[in-house]
Amino acid sequence: MSIEQLRSLRYEHLEPLAIGAGILGTGGGGSPYLNKIFVAEMLKRGGEVPVIPVSELDDDALVASTGGVGAPTVGVERLKQGDELLRALRALEKYTGRKATHMISAEIGGGNSISPIIVALQAGLPVVDGDGMGRAFPEMQMDTFAIYGVHPTPAAVSDIRGHVAVFDEISSGHDLERYVRTLTVQMGGGAGLTGPLMTGADIRRTAVQGTLSFAVRLGEAVIAARKAHSNPVTAASEMSGGQLLMTGKITDVERRFVAGFARGHLKLAGTGAYEGHDYSIDFQNENLVLQDENGTTLCSVPDLICIVDAETAEPISTETLRYGLRVAVIGIPAPQLIATAEALEVVGPAAFGYPEVEYRPLDGVYGGKLAELVSRR
Repeated sequence: MSIEQLRSLRYEHLEPLAIGAGILGTGGGGSPYLNKIFVAEMLKRGGEVPVIPVSELDDDALVASTGGVGAPTVGVERLKQGDELLRALRALEKYTGRKATHMISAEIGGGNSISPIIVALQAGLPVVDGDGMGRAFPEMQMDTFAIYGVHPTPAAVSDIRGHVAVFDEISSGHDLERYVRTLTVQMGGGAGLTGPLMTGADIRRTAVQGTLSFAVRLGEAVIAARKAHSNPVTAASEMSGGQLLMTGKITDVERRFVAGFARGHLKLAGTGAYEGHDYSIDFQNENLVLQDENGTTLCSVPDLICIVDAETAEPISTETLRYGLRVAVIGIPAPQLIATAEALEVVGPAAFGYPEVEYRPLDGVYGGKLAELVSRR
Protein backbone atom coordinates (compact mmCIF):
# COMPACT_ATOMS: atom_id res chain seq x y z
CA MET A 1 0.00 0.00 0.00
CA SER A 2 1.58 3.27 -1.11
CA ILE A 3 0.98 6.31 1.07
CA GLU A 4 2.06 9.77 0.00
CA GLN A 5 5.02 11.30 1.80
CA LEU A 6 4.61 14.79 3.23
CA ARG A 7 5.91 17.69 1.16
CA SER A 8 4.75 20.44 3.48
CA LEU A 9 3.45 20.63 7.00
CA ARG A 10 0.33 22.72 7.56
CA TYR A 11 -2.08 23.54 10.37
CA GLU A 12 -4.27 20.50 9.68
CA HIS A 13 -1.28 18.20 10.23
CA LEU A 14 -0.59 19.35 13.78
CA GLU A 15 -3.18 17.28 15.61
CA PRO A 16 -2.30 14.04 13.78
CA LEU A 17 1.39 14.78 14.32
CA ALA A 18 0.88 15.28 18.04
CA ILE A 19 -0.99 11.97 18.33
CA GLY A 20 1.39 9.98 16.16
CA ALA A 21 4.53 11.42 17.72
CA GLY A 22 3.01 10.93 21.16
CA ILE A 23 2.62 7.24 20.42
CA LEU A 24 6.13 6.96 18.95
CA GLY A 25 7.51 8.80 21.98
CA THR A 26 6.99 5.67 24.11
CA GLY A 27 6.11 7.93 27.03
CA GLY A 28 8.83 10.55 26.52
CA GLY A 29 10.11 13.18 24.14
CA GLY A 30 8.28 15.95 25.96
CA SER A 31 4.64 16.92 25.78
CA PRO A 32 3.40 17.35 22.19
CA TYR A 33 0.54 19.53 23.45
CA LEU A 34 2.53 22.62 24.39
CA ASN A 35 4.62 22.58 21.21
CA LYS A 36 1.49 21.93 19.16
CA ILE A 37 -0.36 25.00 20.42
CA PHE A 38 2.77 27.12 19.97
CA VAL A 39 3.11 26.11 16.30
CA ALA A 40 -0.66 26.35 15.74
CA GLU A 41 -0.54 30.07 16.38
CA MET A 42 2.10 30.37 13.67
CA LEU A 43 0.32 28.17 11.09
CA LYS A 44 -3.39 28.84 11.57
CA ARG A 45 -3.29 31.81 9.19
CA GLY A 46 -2.33 29.56 6.29
CA GLY A 47 1.43 29.21 6.65
CA GLU A 48 3.29 26.00 5.98
CA VAL A 49 6.74 24.47 6.42
CA PRO A 50 8.43 22.74 3.46
CA VAL A 51 9.27 19.08 4.20
CA ILE A 52 12.28 17.63 2.38
CA PRO A 53 12.83 13.87 1.95
CA VAL A 54 16.24 12.70 3.12
CA SER A 55 16.99 11.34 -0.35
CA GLU A 56 16.71 14.82 -1.85
CA LEU A 57 19.30 16.52 0.37
CA ASP A 58 22.40 17.83 -1.38
CA ASP A 59 25.70 16.55 -0.01
CA ASP A 60 26.68 20.03 1.17
CA ALA A 61 23.38 20.89 2.87
CA LEU A 62 23.91 21.94 6.50
CA VAL A 63 21.29 20.30 8.71
CA ALA A 64 20.82 21.22 12.37
CA SER A 65 19.48 18.64 14.80
CA THR A 66 17.39 20.13 17.58
CA GLY A 67 15.17 19.22 20.52
CA GLY A 68 14.47 19.73 24.18
CA VAL A 69 16.51 18.02 26.89
CA GLY A 70 15.57 17.32 30.49
CA ALA A 71 12.81 15.58 32.39
CA PRO A 72 9.33 15.50 30.76
CA THR A 73 7.73 16.46 34.08
CA VAL A 74 9.65 19.76 34.05
CA GLY A 75 8.50 20.45 30.50
CA VAL A 76 4.86 20.20 31.59
CA GLU A 77 5.20 22.21 34.79
CA ARG A 78 7.40 25.03 33.47
CA LEU A 79 6.49 26.79 30.22
CA LYS A 80 9.16 27.52 27.65
CA GLN A 81 10.07 31.01 26.52
CA GLY A 82 9.65 29.81 22.92
CA ASP A 83 12.93 30.84 21.35
CA GLU A 84 15.37 28.62 23.24
CA LEU A 85 16.15 26.42 20.25
CA LEU A 86 16.45 29.35 17.85
CA ARG A 87 18.92 31.06 20.19
CA ALA A 88 20.96 27.87 20.35
CA LEU A 89 20.94 27.65 16.55
CA ARG A 90 22.07 31.28 16.18
CA ALA A 91 24.86 30.66 18.68
CA LEU A 92 26.09 27.71 16.62
CA GLU A 93 25.91 29.70 13.39
CA LYS A 94 27.87 32.54 14.97
CA TYR A 95 30.45 30.14 16.40
CA THR A 96 31.00 28.17 13.18
CA GLY A 97 30.49 31.00 10.72
CA ARG A 98 28.08 28.80 8.75
CA LYS A 99 24.31 29.08 8.23
CA ALA A 100 22.02 26.07 8.59
CA THR A 101 19.98 25.20 5.50
CA HIS A 102 17.59 22.64 7.08
CA MET A 103 16.30 21.51 10.48
CA ILE A 104 15.81 17.91 11.62
CA SER A 105 14.41 16.36 14.77
CA ALA A 106 16.78 14.64 17.15
CA GLU A 107 13.87 12.30 17.97
CA ILE A 108 10.46 11.96 16.36
CA GLY A 109 8.83 10.98 19.65
CA GLY A 110 6.71 13.36 21.70
CA GLY A 111 7.06 17.13 21.60
CA ASN A 112 10.52 16.92 20.07
CA SER A 113 8.87 15.97 16.79
CA ILE A 114 7.61 19.56 16.65
CA SER A 115 10.77 21.27 17.94
CA PRO A 116 12.46 21.59 14.52
CA ILE A 117 9.21 22.89 13.05
CA ILE A 118 9.22 25.73 15.58
CA VAL A 119 12.76 26.70 14.62
CA ALA A 120 12.02 26.26 10.92
CA LEU A 121 9.15 28.74 11.19
CA GLN A 122 11.23 31.20 13.18
CA ALA A 123 14.25 30.96 10.87
CA GLY A 124 12.48 30.43 7.55
CA LEU A 125 13.98 27.00 6.91
CA PRO A 126 12.61 23.64 5.64
CA VAL A 127 12.50 20.53 7.82
CA VAL A 128 13.87 17.12 6.88
CA ASP A 129 11.51 14.12 6.88
CA GLY A 130 13.46 12.01 9.33
CA ASP A 131 15.08 11.95 12.75
CA GLY A 132 17.80 10.32 14.78
CA MET A 133 15.84 7.64 16.63
CA GLY A 134 12.51 6.67 15.06
CA ARG A 135 11.13 7.04 18.61
CA ALA A 136 12.37 8.82 21.75
CA PHE A 137 15.34 7.93 23.94
CA PRO A 138 16.55 9.77 27.05
CA GLU A 139 20.24 10.27 26.23
CA MET A 140 22.20 11.95 23.44
CA GLN A 141 24.53 9.09 22.55
CA MET A 142 21.40 7.10 21.73
CA ASP A 143 20.61 8.77 18.42
CA THR A 144 21.64 7.26 15.11
CA PHE A 145 23.77 10.29 14.29
CA ALA A 146 26.08 9.52 17.23
CA ILE A 147 25.82 5.73 16.89
CA TYR A 148 27.03 5.85 13.28
CA GLY A 149 29.89 8.26 13.76
CA VAL A 150 28.69 11.86 13.44
CA HIS A 151 30.81 14.03 15.75
CA PRO A 152 28.54 15.45 18.49
CA THR A 153 29.95 18.97 18.67
CA PRO A 154 29.77 21.87 18.32
CA ALA A 155 26.42 21.98 20.10
CA ALA A 156 24.62 24.72 22.00
CA VAL A 157 22.23 24.71 24.96
CA SER A 158 19.83 27.52 25.85
CA ASP A 159 17.43 28.02 28.74
CA ILE A 160 14.31 30.10 29.39
CA ARG A 161 16.36 32.96 30.87
CA GLY A 162 18.35 33.57 27.69
CA HIS A 163 21.52 31.84 28.85
CA VAL A 164 23.41 30.04 26.09
CA ALA A 165 26.37 27.65 26.38
CA VAL A 166 28.35 26.37 23.38
CA PHE A 167 30.21 23.08 23.65
CA ASP A 168 33.21 23.34 21.35
CA GLU A 169 34.90 19.94 21.46
CA ILE A 170 33.47 16.90 23.24
CA SER A 171 34.80 13.57 22.07
CA SER A 172 31.64 11.44 22.16
CA GLY A 173 27.87 11.56 22.47
CA HIS A 174 28.16 9.83 25.84
CA ASP A 175 30.47 12.55 27.20
CA LEU A 176 28.30 15.30 25.74
CA GLU A 177 25.30 13.74 27.45
CA ARG A 178 27.04 13.93 30.84
CA TYR A 179 28.01 17.58 30.46
CA VAL A 180 24.72 18.75 28.97
CA ARG A 181 22.69 16.81 31.55
CA THR A 182 24.62 18.46 34.39
CA LEU A 183 24.10 21.90 32.84
CA THR A 184 20.41 21.17 32.20
CA VAL A 185 19.87 20.35 35.88
CA GLN A 186 21.41 23.73 36.76
CA MET A 187 19.10 25.35 34.21
CA GLY A 188 16.11 24.03 36.12
CA GLY A 189 15.75 20.55 34.65
CA GLY A 190 14.86 21.53 31.10
CA ALA A 191 16.58 23.32 28.21
CA GLY A 192 16.85 23.44 24.43
CA LEU A 193 19.71 21.78 22.53
CA THR A 194 20.75 22.41 18.95
CA GLY A 195 23.55 20.45 17.34
CA PRO A 196 25.36 18.91 15.78
CA LEU A 197 25.41 20.57 12.38
CA MET A 198 25.47 17.79 9.79
CA THR A 199 25.93 17.59 6.04
CA GLY A 200 23.30 16.17 3.74
CA ALA A 201 25.62 13.21 3.21
CA ASP A 202 25.73 12.62 6.98
CA ILE A 203 21.93 12.65 7.17
CA ARG A 204 21.45 10.25 4.27
CA ARG A 205 23.86 7.81 5.94
CA THR A 206 22.57 8.00 9.51
CA ALA A 207 18.98 9.29 9.77
CA VAL A 208 15.86 7.19 10.25
CA GLN A 209 13.98 8.31 7.16
CA GLY A 210 10.34 9.24 6.61
CA THR A 211 9.45 9.52 10.29
CA LEU A 212 7.75 12.91 10.14
CA SER A 213 5.38 11.50 7.51
CA PHE A 214 5.04 8.34 9.60
CA ALA A 215 3.98 10.24 12.72
CA VAL A 216 1.40 12.30 10.81
CA ARG A 217 -0.09 9.27 9.01
CA LEU A 218 -0.21 7.30 12.27
CA GLY A 219 -2.15 10.11 13.93
CA GLU A 220 -4.48 10.38 10.93
CA ALA A 221 -5.25 6.66 11.21
CA VAL A 222 -6.21 7.07 14.88
CA ILE A 223 -8.41 10.10 14.15
CA ALA A 224 -10.11 8.32 11.23
CA ALA A 225 -10.89 5.30 13.44
CA ARG A 226 -12.42 7.53 16.10
CA LYS A 227 -14.65 9.23 13.55
CA ALA A 228 -15.70 5.88 12.07
CA HIS A 229 -16.43 4.46 15.56
CA SER A 230 -13.97 1.65 14.92
CA ASN A 231 -11.14 0.66 17.26
CA PRO A 232 -8.39 3.34 17.34
CA VAL A 233 -5.99 1.01 19.17
CA THR A 234 -6.29 -1.53 16.36
CA ALA A 235 -5.83 1.23 13.79
CA ALA A 236 -2.66 2.43 15.53
CA SER A 237 -1.28 -1.10 15.75
CA GLU A 238 -1.95 -1.85 12.09
CA MET A 239 -0.64 1.45 10.75
CA SER A 240 2.54 1.33 12.81
CA GLY A 241 3.43 -2.28 12.15
CA GLY A 242 2.91 -2.98 15.84
CA GLN A 243 0.85 -5.35 17.95
CA LEU A 244 -1.29 -5.18 21.05
CA LEU A 245 0.73 -6.46 24.01
CA MET A 246 -1.92 -6.13 26.73
CA THR A 247 -4.80 -4.07 28.07
CA GLY A 248 -5.12 -3.18 31.71
CA LYS A 249 -5.76 -0.79 34.57
CA ILE A 250 -2.92 1.11 36.22
CA THR A 251 -2.74 0.04 39.86
CA ASP A 252 0.39 1.85 41.00
CA VAL A 253 2.89 4.44 39.72
CA GLU A 254 6.27 5.18 41.29
CA ARG A 255 7.92 8.23 39.71
CA ARG A 256 10.90 10.31 40.78
CA PHE A 257 13.21 12.97 39.33
CA VAL A 258 16.79 11.66 39.38
CA ALA A 259 19.85 13.28 37.75
CA GLY A 260 17.78 15.08 35.14
CA PHE A 261 15.51 12.13 34.29
CA ALA A 262 12.01 11.03 35.22
CA ARG A 263 12.54 7.46 36.42
CA GLY A 264 9.86 5.10 37.64
CA HIS A 265 7.94 1.87 37.75
CA LEU A 266 4.36 1.16 36.69
CA LYS A 267 2.09 -1.70 37.76
CA LEU A 268 -0.95 -2.83 35.77
CA ALA A 269 -3.75 -5.35 36.27
CA GLY A 270 -4.82 -7.01 33.03
CA THR A 271 -8.31 -6.44 31.66
CA GLY A 272 -10.35 -8.15 28.95
CA ALA A 273 -8.41 -11.02 27.44
CA TYR A 274 -5.56 -10.25 29.87
CA GLU A 275 -7.65 -10.31 33.06
CA GLY A 276 -6.13 -12.28 35.90
CA HIS A 277 -2.57 -11.34 34.98
CA ASP A 278 -0.35 -8.57 36.33
CA TYR A 279 2.23 -6.57 34.42
CA SER A 280 4.91 -3.97 35.10
CA ILE A 281 6.77 -1.34 33.06
CA ASP A 282 10.01 0.40 34.02
CA PHE A 283 10.74 3.78 32.49
CA GLN A 284 13.49 6.41 32.24
CA ASN A 285 11.63 9.27 30.55
CA GLU A 286 10.59 6.56 28.05
CA ASN A 287 9.16 3.07 28.65
CA LEU A 288 11.99 0.55 28.77
CA VAL A 289 10.85 -2.94 29.74
CA LEU A 290 7.42 -4.62 29.92
CA GLN A 291 7.21 -7.79 32.04
CA ASP A 292 4.47 -10.10 33.28
CA GLU A 293 3.95 -11.32 36.86
CA ASN A 294 6.46 -14.13 36.30
CA GLY A 295 9.21 -11.71 35.36
CA THR A 296 9.04 -12.73 31.69
CA THR A 297 9.99 -9.86 29.41
CA LEU A 298 7.31 -9.24 26.79
CA CYS A 299 8.96 -6.25 25.14
CA SER A 300 12.10 -4.18 25.71
CA VAL A 301 14.11 -1.36 24.20
CA PRO A 302 14.88 -0.62 21.46
CA ASP A 303 11.39 -1.83 20.43
CA LEU A 304 8.71 0.73 21.24
CA ILE A 305 6.46 0.20 24.29
CA CYS A 306 3.59 2.63 23.72
CA ILE A 307 0.93 3.24 26.37
CA VAL A 308 -2.33 4.65 25.00
CA ASP A 309 -5.86 5.16 26.27
CA ALA A 310 -7.74 1.88 25.85
CA GLU A 311 -10.73 3.57 24.18
CA THR A 312 -9.26 6.43 22.13
CA ALA A 313 -5.61 5.43 21.58
CA GLU A 314 -4.61 8.85 22.91
CA PRO A 315 -0.92 8.54 23.86
CA ILE A 316 -0.13 8.65 27.59
CA SER A 317 3.27 10.01 28.57
CA THR A 318 5.22 8.95 31.63
CA GLU A 319 4.53 12.24 33.40
CA THR A 320 0.75 11.77 33.09
CA LEU A 321 0.52 8.13 34.19
CA ARG A 322 -1.79 7.79 37.19
CA TYR A 323 -3.73 5.25 39.17
CA GLY A 324 -6.96 3.99 37.60
CA LEU A 325 -6.26 4.77 33.96
CA ARG A 326 -7.41 2.03 31.60
CA VAL A 327 -4.79 1.60 28.95
CA ALA A 328 -3.62 -0.48 26.04
CA VAL A 329 0.07 -1.23 25.52
CA ILE A 330 1.18 -1.40 21.88
CA GLY A 331 4.55 -2.83 20.90
CA ILE A 332 6.15 -1.50 17.70
CA PRO A 333 9.28 -3.10 16.18
CA ALA A 334 12.33 -0.87 16.28
CA PRO A 335 13.52 0.71 13.03
CA GLN A 336 16.42 -1.25 11.62
CA LEU A 337 18.98 1.48 12.30
CA ILE A 338 18.55 1.11 16.07
CA ALA A 339 18.34 -2.70 16.07
CA THR A 340 21.80 -3.49 14.67
CA ALA A 341 24.47 -5.07 16.87
CA GLU A 342 26.28 -1.73 16.89
CA ALA A 343 23.17 0.14 18.01
CA LEU A 344 22.15 -2.42 20.65
CA GLU A 345 25.35 -1.67 22.56
CA VAL A 346 23.97 1.84 23.05
CA VAL A 347 20.16 1.40 23.15
CA GLY A 348 19.65 -2.25 24.11
CA PRO A 349 18.42 -3.36 27.55
CA ALA A 350 21.94 -3.61 29.02
CA ALA A 351 22.59 0.06 28.20
CA PHE A 352 19.71 0.96 30.54
CA GLY A 353 20.84 -1.27 33.38
CA TYR A 354 19.09 -4.52 32.41
CA PRO A 355 21.96 -6.89 31.53
CA GLU A 356 19.75 -9.85 32.41
CA VAL A 357 17.16 -8.94 29.76
CA GLU A 358 17.76 -10.46 26.35
CA TYR A 359 16.45 -8.33 23.51
CA ARG A 360 13.98 -10.35 21.48
CA PRO A 361 12.78 -8.30 18.49
CA LEU A 362 9.04 -8.05 17.99
CA ASP A 363 7.64 -9.55 14.81
CA GLY A 364 6.87 -7.12 12.03
CA VAL A 365 8.46 -4.08 10.42
CA TYR A 366 8.65 -0.56 11.83
CA GLY A 367 6.21 1.57 9.92
CA GLY A 368 3.88 -1.23 8.86
CA LYS A 369 1.83 0.22 6.03
CA LEU A 370 4.29 3.11 5.87
CA ALA A 371 7.41 0.97 5.63
CA GLU A 372 8.17 2.28 2.16
CA LEU A 373 8.81 5.69 3.73
CA VAL A 374 11.53 4.36 6.01
CA SER A 375 15.02 3.73 4.68
CA ARG A 376 16.81 0.63 5.95
CA ARG A 377 20.52 0.63 6.59
